[in-house]
Order: sequence, then C-alpha cells, then structure tokens
Amino acid sequence: YNPPTDSEQLAILVGNKAYNTHELHRDLPDNMMDFLWGEDETMVIAKSIDAKLKAGELPKAKGIDLQQLHLLSPVTHPPSLRDGYAFRQHVATARQNRGLDMIPEFDDFPVFYFSNHNAIQGSGDVECMPDHFRQLDFELEIAIVIGAEGRNIKAADADDYIAGFMVMNDMSARFLQMEEMKLNLGPAKGKDFCTAVGPYLVTPDELSAYLIPPPPGHIGKHYQLEMTASINDKTWVKNNMSTMNWTFAEIIERVSYGVDIFPGDIIGSGTVGGGCFLEINGTEKRKNPNHKPIWLKEDDEIVMEITGLGKLYNRIVGSRENHSILQYLHKKKP
Repeated sequence: YNPPTDSEQLAILVGNKAYNTHELHRDLPDNMMDFLWGEDETMVIAKSIDAKLKAGELPKAKGIDLQQLHLLSPVTHPPSLRDGYAFRQHVATARQNRGLDMIPEFDDFPVFYFSNHNAIQGSGDVECMPDHFRQLDFELEIAIVIGAEGRNIKAADADDYIAGFMVMNDMSARFLQMEEMKLNLGPAKGKDFCTAVGPYLVTPDELSAYLIPPPPGHIGKHYQLEMTASINDKTWVKNNMSTMNWTFAEIIERVSYGVDIFPGDIIGSGTVGGGCFLEINGTEKRKNPNHKPIWLKEDDEIVMEITGLGKLYNRIVGSRENHSILQYLHKKKP
C-alpha cells in the first residue's frame, strides 16, 4: 500500500517502480483478489501492459518508487492456506535427528496440512507472544497462489492453475508444536500466529528460464531456483528448489481431489532441506552432543531470498501482551 494515502493498491513492478494496475488499464482491478478472480482475462491484460511498460511504450504511466511503499502480502486475504511436505531431504533428516527411519508413505502421495489463512503477512515485523519465543523458528519455503477455480484437477493440467510464486516463511513455535503433536493432531497452535509471504507474486512465465525436468516418475513443472535464508546477516540455509521431490502440480492434484480450489488459495511447498533451526539443531546435536540449540529471539532479522522471486524481510518483535498459555497447559492438578 501507499503510506501517504494509506490504501491498499495492486501494482505491476517494473525495475524499482510500481504501477497501479487500475490506472494502467480500466479493466484491471486495483486489488489482488478481484484480479485473480478475473482469471485468464485479467492476466492476459496485465502481461500485455507489463510488456509495454518494459518496452517504454507507456511513457505517461506514473510509477511509484518501491522504497516509498510498504509491501503487504501479495494476497492479503487468501481463502485458504495449505502447507505441503514436498522436500524429502528435510523430512528424512528431521526424522533421522529424532532416531526414526524415513517414513515410506512419503513417496506414496504429497501430504499437506491447513494453516491459518487469517495470519498471513508480508515483509515487516512478526509479533510474537511469550510462548512463541520458546523455541521460535523460521522455515524457508516456496509458495504458489491459485489463479483459477477447479476441482479434481489432474497433475498433467495443474500447472495451468498456478497464478504465481512467492517466498514463504512458515513461522513455527516449536515448543507449542511438539506439545500438541503428542496427541497426533497438528501442527496447529505452533503454526497459527504468522505465515509471511512475498515480497511479490511472480507469474510462471517469468521463471521459464529456470525450468528443468521433474524428478523421475513425477509430473509437472520443476524449477532450479536457489533458496537462501540469513539471520542477522549470517547465512544459515542454502539449497535449491530443484531438490523438491513432489511437484506443485502433483500437490494440486491431491489438494483438489473431491474439493474446490479457488483463486487466491495459497499452497506452500514445505521446508527445503536444512531450511529451519529445528533441522539444523538436530543435525548439529547428532554430530556434537554438547551443541547448544539456536532459536530466533527478539529483534532478529530474517532475510529469505529465492532466485527470481526477490527477498522477504522480517523482524521478530515481542507482543505488548505478556501472559502465557503454558501456565494453563501445565498447571498442577488439585
């Protein structure tokens, strides 16, 4: 949104200039949800306008410098938020760190869970309650946004339903998560306080140069995009989307079986291998039993970057409310 007007605006980014979509073309909405519901019609117009801007054919178009804007989540009010488990490296390592064998069902179907679509945000401060700071973690992921309504979609057709890609930081309160998952439900409370996505929605055509064949036996578009995450300028994660075992096309097939998906739905990939402190700490603990676990703390700055998708910036801040739910969870019985 534009701070001087304090209004949400949808824009096309060219270089470091953002151009209001509705000012560029009267048939383009100025908000993302209406744009996505326009499906192919609005997307075709937007891509045509984008090409003209890049060619210098719209000299009267007024762009706003990116530094003057506050970037919200590309989809501020998504209808739903699902998160996958598509990187085998992360799943296998995390299980190994807990002394468990790799679960064979991982290779049978792409699993996912629902998260809180009302806790979506973009770059900026992440407000955390006291209990979140008990083993507070980040997770480096890539996310897609659905751009067309569908149901029972086959993987061979599913890439056509992807409006674009974003960087995703699936924030996690590990202590809460591990407590609730003892009951074989979740993760939920350990995940529902924030999911950061952004900084932009990048359409698939912008990533065509990074296409590679999918893993053997899999269907759908696959990309070679470097994924990194740093905390306070120290790089902790460096991996690649090419290590994603299940494709987004296959995840969409699973997600849409027997249910409708809608424009604006967000689906995350799951954590890339080595992409969170939980996995990093577990791996280091196996190497050195005296390893002191590392978790996020107040004022930490997180920068996540994926090739072609930009950088997502977040800073950890404490909430003004300081009560704990754990005192109720762990209160002594009379």
